This record gives sequence, structure tokens and C-alpha cells, in this order.
Amino acid sequence: MVNPQITNLAIILVMMQVSKKIPFEDPNVLNGIRALYIVSNLIIAGVYLYVKMQIDKKKDMNVLKYVEPAPPGSGEEPKAVTTTVHAYDLQQLKQLWKAQLMGVGMMGVMHVYFKYTNPLLIQSIIPVKGAFEGNLVKIHLLGQPAVGDLKRPWKAGGGLMGAMSGGDIKTDKKSIEQAERAGRGGVKDE
Repeated sequence: MVNPQITNLAIILVMMQVSKKIPFEDPNVLNGIRALYIVSNLIIAGVYLYVKMQIDKKKDMNVLKYVEPAPPGSGEEPKAVTTTVHAYDLQQLKQLWKAQLMGVGMMGVMHVYFKYTNPLLIQSIIPVKGAFEGNLVKIHLLGQPAVGDLKRPWKAGGGLMGAMSGGDIKTDKKSIEQAERAGRGGVKDE
């Protein structure tokens, strides 16, 4: 499969060319693009609500242990985390909601305050594509088994945000025992 970042870049480049030909000055066209943006966000919200229902329906209470890397530059030790698959999935879903709301907020500021209209078109496509490429959606909506790259805990995303997280999550027994002995272990989430 093609790397999602490459397809995002291709979509952005194509949509930038398409948006040059769209008459955003026409109020009907502008309202249509706004409606497309709103519908795309409603689709994402619907997908995330369905995923939440599936997570709660399955209520997988299998224990999940891993070592969370320390924030870069903090001087702290990596943190041992003991949780359940259910709690882990809910935490990941909460992060997806936050990211989506932040994107809507930024788009709102760009469109309402700065009067940018072209990004509405691109932001009607990329977030929907991203939502369907997410691990939670692949497991709980598309029914893919949680093996290989979908095995929890998931690796940090690539790019700038992945680099800023401080490294990869470790699941090997030695790393978990070492982090638990270091005394920075987390409380088990129920």
C-alpha cells in the first residue's frame, strides 16, 4: 500500500489546483464548500461514535502492559503502564476526538477570522481519509484483527509529532520490569 503521507500530499497538490478553478466569490459555491466541510466532520463524528459503541460493547478487559517513553528533555525515566485493552482504546479515541476538534477550531479561525476559503476543500477530504486509516477504525469498524501493526500498544505516529513524543513504546518483558523497578510505574487503569 502507498504511504498515507504521500497520498495526503498528492491530494493536497491536486486539490490546490482544483481550488484555483472554483469561484469562491459566488456565495452559493462558498456555502456548498462549507456544507461539504460540515458533512465531512459529521461523518468523522459518526465514525468515532460508532467506534466508541463497539469499544464499550466488546469491553475487552485483557491486561495490557507497556513502557511509555519519557517526554524528551524532561530527564524522567520511562513510565511503566498497566491498563486494559478497553481503557487503552478509549484513551486513543479521546486523543482522536481532541485532534479533530483542534483541526475544526483551527479551520474555524482560518475561515472566519482570516477569510481563507481554499483550505475548506482540502480539510473536507484529508481528515475523513485519516479517520479511516486510524488503527481504532480499522479494528472496530472495518473488522481487521489486532495483529501485526494493529497490535496494541501502537507505535507513535511518524513525522514531527512522533519525533516529539520521545521514542517508541516498548512492550518487551525486560523493559517493563526495568521501568516498574525504577518506581515510575503507573496505576492500573480500570
